[in-house]
Amino acid sequence: MLFRKSIRTLMIAAALVIPLAAVAVPQARAGIFISVGFAPPVLPVYAQPYCPGDGYIWTPGYWAYGDAGYYWVPGVWVLAPRPGFLWTPAWWGWDGGFYRFHSGYWGPHVGFYGGINYGFGYGGFGFFGGEWRGGRFFYNSAAGNFGGDFRPQNVYVDRDVVVHNTIINNNHVSFNGPGGINRQPTEQESRFANEQHLQPTGAQVQHENFAGRDREQLASVNGGRPGTMAAANVNSYHSLAVQHAASQPISETDRQTGKTFNPSVNQREGNQQQRIANGVRDGQMTSGEAGRADQRQANIDNQVHNDRVQNGGTLTNQERNQINNEQNGASRQIYNENHNANTQHGTPPEPRSTPPPPHNNPPPHNNPPPPPHNNGGNNGGGQHDKH
Repeated sequence: MLFRKSIRTLMIAAALVIPLAAVAVPQARAGIFISVGFAPPVLPVYAQPYCPGDGYIWTPGYWAYGDAGYYWVPGVWVLAPRPGFLWTPAWWGWDGGFYRFHSGYWGPHVGFYGGINYGFGYGGFGFFGGEWRGGRFFYNSAAGNFGGDFRPQNVYVDRDVVVHNTIINNNHVSFNGPGGINRQPTEQESRFANEQHLQPTGAQVQHENFAGRDREQLASVNGGRPGTMAAANVNSYHSLAVQHAASQPISETDRQTGKTFNPSVNQREGNQQQRIANGVRDGQMTSGEAGRADQRQANIDNQVHNDRVQNGGTLTNQERNQINNEQNGASRQIYNENHNANTQHGTPPEPRSTPPPPHNNPPPHNNPPPPPHNNGGNNGGGQHDKH
């Protein structure tokens, strides 16, 4: 799923069982768990920053939950805590009437992470962004973004592993369970779960804490489109997060709104954004058309946010109907501009007979994925997600 860019999405673990809200805690580190009564927002689509240097491993962004509701922790390149260890991303899963957060961890193999396709090597099964060879990490250029000041020589290209280990997730759902990704861990993944693990590094914990204090990362404020989606390293984001926290700290109103903010209202907006991205990618929408469609979505987001603030964090039935009607109009706009004579390449598009894509999430591949790519006892690989 990418656009020359890719998606990365999110999570973190910790837990308190609460029907509509949760409390801010230094998640998973203390063996606490977070459960929430409604699903996290869809995964945002974003570009992966260049890898900053040798030995850095990509860790995808995720939706965490704190005292102001869901917030996005930017994807970031981090150094592994020891040679040979790989990152298993955190994930949300439906469990006994709640969405439970499962923390990420470091280990010799990549375990189960809900079948969520976070992109850039995390296609829903294993990891194919690179592999350890001896004490050095080698990068799969079919999955990572390399350029700028760092141009590694320890690179290989394996596109097959990307194709065979990617779970299709066109609607970018960010959780496992009904309405999301329906996939259970394999016997091998269950075995990996019992291996020696290390908790997120101190830099990762700090990274999450900074995101939790950045108002622009709150789902109730950004409507599912975080101000910062990814960063080259933890320090590059932290200075920005400090500025945001100082200039516009999270208010008590934000906390009250966030606790009752149900991202399902924004799921359709996420689908609309994907249709815009697909139109640009296929050349069916010009940059001007995409910009107008994107601005219309931003206006709807702002309206939803303002309505929630005025109503103590909720939407009335009348407001929901109004938002739905406006999304219907936005949907028609996207469809028409995907089918008119204007194209990004200046030539009329081939006529289409199919209606706009449905909003339901297509099932993952029916065939079970093959065993993960191994080298020296480590699950490796990489991928560029295609949108």
